[in-house]
Amino acid sequence: MRGFTRRPNTMIVLGLAIASVALVALDPVWTDTWVIVGVFVLIALSTGISYGQAGILSMSQGAFAAIGGYAAAVSTLRFRLPPGIDLLIAVALPALLAYGLARLVTRLTPLATALATLALGSVIEIALRNMDNITGGYIGLAGIPGIGIIDTPLKYCVLVWVMICLCVLMYENLVNSPFGRALNVIRHDRTRAQADGVNVPQLLSAAFAFSAAIAGSAGWLYAHYISYISPNSLDTHTSISALLMTVIGGSGIILGPLAGTVFLDVLVRHLPAQELQGMFYGGALILILILAPTGLLGLVPALLARLRVHRAPRATTKAATVKPEATQ
Repeated sequence: MRGFTRRPNTMIVLGLAIASVALVALDPVWTDTWVIVGVFVLIALSTGISYGQAGILSMSQGAFAAIGGYAAAVSTLRFRLPPGIDLLIAVALPALLAYGLARLVTRLTPLATALATLALGSVIEIALRNMDNITGGYIGLAGIPGIGIIDTPLKYCVLVWVMICLCVLMYENLVNSPFGRALNVIRHDRTRAQADGVNVPQLLSAAFAFSAAIAGSAGWLYAHYISYISPNSLDTHTSISALLMTVIGGSGIILGPLAGTVFLDVLVRHLPAQELQGMFYGGALILILILAPTGLLGLVPALLARLRVHRAPRATTKAATVKPEATQ
């Protein structure tokens, strides 16, 4: 029990997952929506690990998710592998690709890293469109089987939020581990980390591979739930959206990607007509980034600090009104 109390973020997500799944189970439309939101939470969490923890500005998380989705589709449709085996493939392929890429780009500046990962995502999209015999080309692959006994939207909803809880637990364990503290030093001062004896390229590559594995698991779940995947399903727009979700929620906070994903989903669904969505969406993003540069969850410590400041003068005033005892 003590181990769980040391993981407050995991306990918060677990409570929210139980409450939200019980609530959306009453409406099939919201159940379906909550599954898709959960998939994007996983991709945003992968961005939070790569950018918020390791400082790698990645624009290829959508491509890693697409690799996971296509790995699931090809494994089950072409090779008739069971869902458990194709999950291993969907996680391993993006992780191996990310590890090799990170060994090359982690020495670059953040802008150059973003451009390199963006180029990788574009290359993967082109490859998926042109490998007709394997990926189905522009049409994609349909008829992807489900995951065994997970055969209803509610069961998929439970599965995706169980995966989110596990990812948050692993993320929190990483942050509290020596590796996570080393990544924190690397993000703020790479020269100091090297002077402390940290193998910077290897550690960054491992963190990037870990984030890509989570994105691959999201693509795996997406492909099995939708039963269809194409090059447009998880593309560069997905990578950009995941980055925005992470930044808006709070890239340096474990639950920031989750908060940003839910906030943007609610925002998009309540915006006016399609023609005006871009204007309102962009305006809302600019306003949030100006008022909350550390993310929405970054406002919580500031609000708590203001409450303490307002309470302090009252306590001082009460103390001043108490008459001191006479000394003899």
